[in-house]
Amino acid sequence: MTGFEIWLIAIGLAMDCFAVSIASGIILKRIQWRPILIMAFFFGLFQALMPLIGWLCANTFSHLIENVDHWIAFGILSFLGGRMIIESFKHEDDRKELNPTSLKVVLTLAIATSIDALAVGISFAFMGIKDLTGILSSISVIGVVSFALSVIGLLLGIKCHCSQARKLHAELWGGIILVLIGIKILVEHLIS
Repeated sequence: MTGFEIWLIAIGLAMDCFAVSIASGIILKRIQWRPILIMAFFFGLFQALMPLIGWLCANTFSHLIENVDHWIAFGILSFLGGRMIIESFKHEDDRKELNPTSLKVVLTLAIATSIDALAVGISFAFMGIKDLTGILSSISVIGVVSFALSVIGLLLGIKCHCSQARKLHAELWGGIILVLIGIKILVEHLIS
C-alpha cells in the first residue's frame, strides 16, 4: 500500500468526523477552543486506535483466508463507503441535536465515527500488513488527518452555519473514496 493510498483512506475515514464536527460547530455557534480541541483529540485518537484493534484481531487469523483477502478488503471498504454515501442523503431533520461540550457525548461520537476505522484495520491485515511498524505509520496518518479535519469541520460549522456546510457533502465524498480504494484493491489482486 502506498503512502498516497494511506492518505486517501485517512481522508475517507475522517469524513464521518468532519461531518459530525460541522454539525457540532453549528451547535457551538462561537469558537470555544477547549471543546473544539477535546472533540478533535478524541476523534483523532479513536480513529487511530480502532484500525490498530481491527488489525491486531484480524492479523491473528488472516493466514487462514489469504486466497480471498482481497475480496474481504473490497467488501468491507465498499460496504463502509456505501453506507457513508447513503447517510449523506439523509435529511438534517433525521439527525438529533447533541451537546458537543459534554465529554460523554464526545466519547460516544468518537466511538460511533470510528467503527468504520475498525473494519479498515481488519482490511489492513488482509492487505498484507504483517508487522506493527507497518501499521503504526498508517494509524498515525489516520489519527492526524482525523484531528485536523475535525478542527476544520468545527470551525467551518461555527463560521458558515448549516446552509453552507451541507453543500460540502463530506460523507458522500468520503464514501466514494473508500469504495474506489476497495475497487482498486480488488482489481490489483485479480489482474496480478
